[in-house]
Amino acid sequence: MSFERDVVVVGGCGHVGLPLGLAFADRGLDVGLFDVNDAAVAGVMAGRMPFRETGGQEVLDRVVGRRLMASTDPHIISTAENVIIVIGTPVDEHLNPDPKVVSCAVTAVGPYLTNGQHLVLRSTLFPGTTSLVEREVESLGKELDVSFCPERIAEGKAMIELFELPQIVSARSDAVLDRAEKLFRNLTSQMVRLTPEEAELAKLFTNTWRYIKFATANQLFMMANDFGLDYERIRTALALDYPRASDLPRAGFAAGPCLLKDTMQLAAFNNNNFVLGHAAMMVNEGLPLYMVSRLEQRFDLATLSVGILGMAFKGESDDIRSSLSYKLKRILRFKARNVLCTDPYVSTDPDLLPLDTVVDRSDLLIVAAPHRAYRTLETSVPVIDIWGTDGEGARL
Repeated sequence: MSFERDVVVVGGCGHVGLPLGLAFADRGLDVGLFDVNDAAVAGVMAGRMPFRETGGQEVLDRVVGRRLMASTDPHIISTAENVIIVIGTPVDEHLNPDPKVVSCAVTAVGPYLTNGQHLVLRSTLFPGTTSLVEREVESLGKELDVSFCPERIAEGKAMIELFELPQIVSARSDAVLDRAEKLFRNLTSQMVRLTPEEAELAKLFTNTWRYIKFATANQLFMMANDFGLDYERIRTALALDYPRASDLPRAGFAAGPCLLKDTMQLAAFNNNNFVLGHAAMMVNEGLPLYMVSRLEQRFDLATLSVGILGMAFKGESDDIRSSLSYKLKRILRFKARNVLCTDPYVSTDPDLLPLDTVVDRSDLLIVAAPHRAYRTLETSVPVIDIWGTDGEGARL
């Protein structure tokens, strides 16, 4: 069976789908992006990236209207040999995963799926979700190949890592594994074959391991800081030319849309018997409160205007999803006379002020996201920077 396009990405204008679509298009494939976000689709078709992604704009300029198009019309799904769904398993306000969301998404696009297509699940899945989707496809009466090929990129580095990192592919048969490998060999040469259940856990293990590492760094930071010592100075010394400690991170907010969520998914999978995961959550989510508590010992916060520098969840990003900067803001609003916030990249928060305004009006500044713009900040007021971005260490 012949198809008009090579790939359609469902959820194709988001942080996972768009870089993937751009990468395939830049390698010569004919790519469609389906998304229900009218503004994002219109922006992509007008040649505008809806979010920061290093190298993304240059690729979009090359491929839009040529090998890549975006649409809100679900009929585009029927046109491609490979249909990639980038909708992952969410967690609710109680941190419980909802595996049915992914299979419901497959049901929603079911009328537009056609026999012979290869259905690729891409985002993080609660263990057993691939099997759930396979049963859903069977109930639709469609003859589709189903694979799970998890994305492994760090946000903002997709246009590099999609081409450099090995790709995990998983499916029930060698034939479908071969089909998945053929697709992703357009991006990278090294493939790792797993069963779907192994691949689902591999993705969760990866993000959970990162979350626990960040929690370790933050706990060590608190310990050093409580004794009046500089964690960053210690970390730099112990890691110098010592490979067994080279991956010890800096202290700082461990946030974003994946790490906590996936750690809690893994906990739920193990009947909430995950002491390390829950301890990591307590450390990482407790860091903003720890910071404010320590600052209260040094400053009369009730008399001060405090400026928060950086509202994105990490440096050089415009993504505020699950950002702990906003948790810090909420706590400070109860403690400080006034709280002012700024970020050079975030455009979705109307309450943000220009950097110069925040610096001029603040009695105390806190670096919440380590944007490079803050490394050479000139001000006479105290600057709290637990990241150590200015090279002057990290103490509260």
